[in-house]
Amino acid sequence: MSCTTLLVGKNASNDKSTMISRTDDGRFDVKKLVLVTPDKQPKKYKSVISHLEIDLPDNPMKYTACPSVDLKRGIWAATGINEANVGMTATETITSNPRVLSADPLVEFKKASTKKEKDIPGGIGEEDIVVLVLPYIKTAREGVLRLASLLEKYGTYETNGIAFNDENEVWWLETIGGHHWMAKRVPDDVCVINPNQFGMDCFDLDDAFGKQKAHLCSKDLREFIKDNHLDLNQNGKFNPRDVFGSHTDMDHVYNTPRAWFMGKCLAPFSHKWDGPDAEFTPESDNLPWSLVPDRKVTVEDVCYILGGHYQGTDFDPYKNRDTGKRGMYRSIGINRTGVTSVCQIRSGVADEVKGLEWICFGSTTFSSFIPVYTNVNKIPKYLSEVETNVSTENFYWGSRLIDALADTAYSDCIQQIGRYQNGCFIKSRQIVSEYDKKVAETKDIALLEKANEEICKAARKLTTDTLNIVLHVVSTKMKNGYKLSDN
Repeated sequence: MSCTTLLVGKNASNDKSTMISRTDDGRFDVKKLVLVTPDKQPKKYKSVISHLEIDLPDNPMKYTACPSVDLKRGIWAATGINEANVGMTATETITSNPRVLSADPLVEFKKASTKKEKDIPGGIGEEDIVVLVLPYIKTAREGVLRLASLLEKYGTYETNGIAFNDENEVWWLETIGGHHWMAKRVPDDVCVINPNQFGMDCFDLDDAFGKQKAHLCSKDLREFIKDNHLDLNQNGKFNPRDVFGSHTDMDHVYNTPRAWFMGKCLAPFSHKWDGPDAEFTPESDNLPWSLVPDRKVTVEDVCYILGGHYQGTDFDPYKNRDTGKRGMYRSIGINRTGVTSVCQIRSGVADEVKGLEWICFGSTTFSSFIPVYTNVNKIPKYLSEVETNVSTENFYWGSRLIDALADTAYSDCIQQIGRYQNGCFIKSRQIVSEYDKKVAETKDIALLEKANEEICKAARKLTTDTLNIVLHVVSTKMKNGYKLSDN
């Protein structure tokens, strides 16, 4: 499943919060936001895709999740924050190469060919990972270690990147073949840009096999690299992307352009992104995995970037004048996104309110983000009660309707879309500021459920008002319109 990930270290953000964010770009998957309490967490987990059964620990914590409404392909919980204020997003589908995949093959489900034989389960994958890990971890680092143990025991049938954050740290793990992995603590002052490719471009193996301050990996990774002649690096440098990743023509259309756009937004002045002497182009293989932003990064910045469609460039599919480059690269904000989240773990606020999960359903180009306090016992119906049939009674389908309509009349609707998105940010921030103070004074976490309801009430009105306006605009553009009055 293709996605786009953006991570923000605590010293790179405007308010000392850590942020992990990802677009979940599926098959127009209908999504919802739910709270999974310990009594609803399974004791034995069974994967739909790989038919793998795993016994789970007896002490799960409650956590938020964004599962698929239709469970025929599994849960696909996507993202969430648990009651220990640890966030997780899983997964960013990444690339690999034949040398890695032949040395450590992916662990795929094998159907028995005869009645006498038994099915052979596959490994774990995106369908499973949040449910298997998030309820049982109290720090981001613990998330890496738990997931790593599962990968080593059961393997995986796909290549993925997974992010974790707590109040102080952000960690990024990438799978290598069927059973291997490596993980890196994101430096506090940087942002990470990762679009569907093996991302890490530097890694300290000495630290991973020594003090493990900021690097972790499979215990046999050095031998795995050496025995399979995987190291393509020159001059003693170790670039994991060259060893475990890909450099294909398809990357230059589908992946690297998104990294280029994100880098251009985050560091427009410290690097040259355009022109004949550009340091980086949309098709550069050496685009940085992480960079120090030119200014502190806000939630609004993250959401803008994740709605990116190369605005301000010739590659924008909505550009009025075609220069022959319009729409040639895969945008970040696309039509088939089910849910996008920003797991924000904040510092300088009461423990009860540290976790905020910003949720956006549908295409991030046109839809709005709203924050949800995660330290609650229930989620508002506007976010949690979603069916596969279209309805204006929930945030998911309201967002999808706006997306589909506004896309057909972009230039006529985009100003209203901007008002809608800003309106949700403004109203939501006012409510969050109010309830942060109330909970700090009273320690009454029941107030957080009231805050979430107020945020959803405001979002519902803004969504309905925007849908009314966009529908009217698009209706006036219908091809069967006729201006001559019948009077």
